Amino acid sequence: MNSTALAPAVLAPPLRDRPNMVAASIALAASLIVPWAADGGASALARALAGHWTLWPLMGAVLAALLSASSGRDGATAIASAFGVAWTFGAGFVEGVTGPAFGIGAAIVLTALTVCFARALARQGYFGGDTTVATLVVIIAALLTIFIFFPVGRALLSAVQDAQGRFALSLVTARLFTADIWGVGCLGAGTRCGVAINSALLAIIVGMVSALLGLALALLVQRGGRRYSGVLKLMSLLPIVTPTFVIALAIVVLFGRTGLITGWLDHWIGIPRSRWIYGLPGVALAQLLSFSPIAFMILYGALTAVSPTLEEAAQTLRASRARVFRTVTWPLLRPALANAFLLGFVESLADFANPIVLSGNFEVLSIKTFFAIAGAQHDPGRAAVLASVLLAFTLAAFWLQQRWLGRLSYVTVSGKGDSGIPARLPRGLWLTCFFTALIWISFTFICYAVILVGGFVKDIGRGDMTVSFSHFAAGFGVEWGSRGLFFGGSAWDSFFTTILVAAISAPLTALIGLLAAYVITRHRFAGRRTFEFLTMVSFAIPGTVIGVSYIVAFNVPPLELTGGMAILVLCFVFRNMPVGVRAGVAALAQIDKTLDEASATLRASTLRTLRQIILPLLRPAILVTLVFSFTHAMTAVSAVIFLATAKYNLATVYIVGRVEAGEYPLAIAYSSVLILFMAVVLLLVQKAVGEARLGRRTTNLLVTGH
Repeated sequence: MNSTALAPAVLAPPLRDRPNMVAASIALAASLIVPWAADGGASALARALAGHWTLWPLMGAVLAALLSASSGRDGATAIASAFGVAWTFGAGFVEGVTGPAFGIGAAIVLTALTVCFARALARQGYFGGDTTVATLVVIIAALLTIFIFFPVGRALLSAVQDAQGRFALSLVTARLFTADIWGVGCLGAGTRCGVAINSALLAIIVGMVSALLGLALALLVQRGGRRYSGVLKLMSLLPIVTPTFVIALAIVVLFGRTGLITGWLDHWIGIPRSRWIYGLPGVALAQLLSFSPIAFMILYGALTAVSPTLEEAAQTLRASRARVFRTVTWPLLRPALANAFLLGFVESLADFANPIVLSGNFEVLSIKTFFAIAGAQHDPGRAAVLASVLLAFTLAAFWLQQRWLGRLSYVTVSGKGDSGIPARLPRGLWLTCFFTALIWISFTFICYAVILVGGFVKDIGRGDMTVSFSHFAAGFGVEWGSRGLFFGGSAWDSFFTTILVAAISAPLTALIGLLAAYVITRHRFAGRRTFEFLTMVSFAIPGTVIGVSYIVAFNVPPLELTGGMAILVLCFVFRNMPVGVRAGVAALAQIDKTLDEASATLRASTLRTLRQIILPLLRPAILVTLVFSFTHAMTAVSAVIFLATAKYNLATVYIVGRVEAGEYPLAIAYSSVLILFMAVVLLLVQKAVGEARLGRRTTNLLVTGH
């Protein structure tokens, strides 16, 4: 026996963590030379020497993190880094309005300490010992906490605070249980219902009808004849590139008291002019035209994924077309129908633009919340209560959807070959889908024709069809002066600002979303399900709630962001991030994990595998996320209506302002420019991405459904 085998093991000294040493050194350098506060000025060290004693513990934590990383003591590095971050935020919130707002120096120091903390945890065995995964998870979770959970929690907390910021639980009952929120007088007494009842009723109607309308359109394209697919797919793209209030403007031009169709009915048929369109009918109609194409895309994708082999098996057993649809196709569409309803329900609750144009005396939560912040009363506590009701409705819808779907499996696409032909529709169902689609397409085309024509005539709303370019000149006038080209139109500033904000937020949205999807799908670590929930929760929060939350949370130090461009970018990034996550998860599900394993076998790091193997294969998902984030940032209004300023105004906010001022022709002209601009962007990206094909057989289905 070898005597050395009995010798006691000699423990090797801990290895220094060079990346953490670099991160801690960056934190130290930033605290020494970079301005700490948002208004510039002195660094953290200079402020500490000037009497801001709360910065001394932070300086000590930075030095401790650097020394412990140099000696390889990961536990001490994690403790020092966590203490530095916690102390900085805690001291900042305690000081409140009397303290400085965090600036670039604070951002660098806090980010570097967060990286140190994550890497130290990984070196201690957490996250499978993978420092890259640990860094991604910790940083993304921290960002979500700061920009989603903190503002929403802060806004909800203000519901139980008085005007001086003191807790007053008695205010909850006074603010929440009021007749203007929960009143049901419209059900029998002839008075109005509360905004909560109105919003819930509107959302249920829009959710159900948009899901059924989307199903009819999807069935017609997928099972009733390919000749309609091009038109319907084109119509499905329009809402993506259209500001939500454009349809509302078109409806006013058509059915308002001085509208084109209203005037025609009065002149030729004798139906008197009225304001019936202002209220529930008008808002519901505008939302259906806006959101039904999204339901169509969801259900079309679900129908495409339904295995035709199952339907062929039922037909082989001599089941009729009606029975095949009822017993095979319809049950498999259950998840898609639930998602389509949920999307319509949530979008209806969060919609601000259509109600601001058409609601009249029919008040909804989004409008009531806006005027609680922006109106003369300026009551953040009242706005927080209304936002809480809106959020409760949304979460209840998510919970009911999960209860309805249960734990059943709806998988029909497997690795086996599938060359079946989709079953054709029963004739009665086909006729219903055909006439529904005909009415919907005709009306949608009329609405968009109004928008495209309205900018080139003097006043389409009053029937004055004299050709005029004055609206485009007022909004997008360009002059050549002594200093060169001058963009003199009133809309140019908001247009350029919107493009800049969208161009900055879209890549950040794609980056954070796809990195989150990567660690969710490719790695196993404690808390993975919680992390996935964190990445998706902002989808369940209506834009109105996000806007109110950002105003309440980021209006005072230490996180004072209101009034600048940064808050607009952050709002779009974390509002749209779930799309990037889901797109990444779906794309990664099609990439075999053996590619990652082969790269690891060749001793490639996780970061190198991600950069050289995974990201090139995620190109379609990246492009989809980019185009969605960009177009949504160009057209969103419900969240940013609270955040835009005169200096950083956005296109949609500018158009809403023109609508409120009664300048409909200028609003229509601007909307036409936005639609054209985003349609070009969307078509270029779609051409670059292409379309996925499942390799199934096709056949020329008879348009009659036989």
